[in-house]
Amino acid sequence: MSFKVVIPARLASTRLPRKVLRDIGGRPLIAWVVDAARRSGAEEVILAVDDAEVEAVAADFGIPVVMTKPEHPSGTDRIHEVAVRRDWPGDTIVVNVQGDEPLMPPELISNAAQLLANDPQADIATLCHPLHALEEWLDPNVVKLVRDARGRALYFSRAPIPWQRDGASRGTPKLPAEPPLRHIGIYAYRVAALKHFAALPPAPLEQVEALEQLRALWNGLTILAGVVEQSPPRGVDTEEDLAAVIAYLRPASGA
Repeated sequence: MSFKVVIPARLASTRLPRKVLRDIGGRPLIAWVVDAARRSGAEEVILAVDDAEVEAVAADFGIPVVMTKPEHPSGTDRIHEVAVRRDWPGDTIVVNVQGDEPLMPPELISNAAQLLANDPQADIATLCHPLHALEEWLDPNVVKLVRDARGRALYFSRAPIPWQRDGASRGTPKLPAEPPLRHIGIYAYRVAALKHFAALPPAPLEQVEALEQLRALWNGLTILAGVVEQSPPRGVDTEEDLAAVIAYLRPASGA
C-alpha cells in the first residue's frame, strides 16, 4: 500500500497562539507531528503551511513544505491545494494528520490509509473508538458517529447518538447497550474525492453541527469508519495540553 501524509499547519491558531511552533524538548511541536507521520510508513510527508516563519522553521528541521494560500477556510482545502500543485493522480491516497497531534500513534495513520485502500468503493476513511463514559457521550465537544452494517458512516454529531430510548430521558440519560462511537479526527482521502469535496459549498447540516465531514455525507460521498479500541493521546489546544505533552515526551527529547 502506498500513501502520502499532508499536515496542515496554521500559525494563527486562536486558542493557543503559535502552537505549531511551541517548543517541546528543543524542537517545535510540528516536528514531533512529522516524526509520527514518517513512522507510519507513508511514502511522503508534507507540511502545508500559510506563513513564512513556519516555512523557515520547517526548513531548519529538514521538513518538506508547501506554502499554501492563507485564505483557506479549512485544513482540507489546504491539503487539496497541495494535491493539485503536486499533480497527484485521482487514485492517490492522502492522509490528513492534524498539525497539533504530536502524540498521534503512527499505526492509526497507516490504519486509516489501509482502510481506504481495502475498499475501492469508499471515498474517505476515518477512525473511531468505543465510548464508555456517560459524561463524554453527553459532551458536545466530543464528536460521535453512527455506522451502517458495512462500517460506513451514517451521521456525525455533537449530540449523544444513538439515543437509548427505553429507560432513558433527558433528565436521566444512559449509554446505549452497545457502546457508542467517538470520532477520531484523522482522514484518508482519494485525491479524486478530495477534489470533489473541496469544490462543494458548505452544507446545511455542516453549518448546524460545525462538522466539516457532514458536507461529504450531504453530497453522497462515502466515509468508511474503522473502529479501534483505544483513543489517541490528547492533541494540543491549550497551555494545559501543551504541558501534558511536554511531560509525556520529556524522556524522548532527553530533557
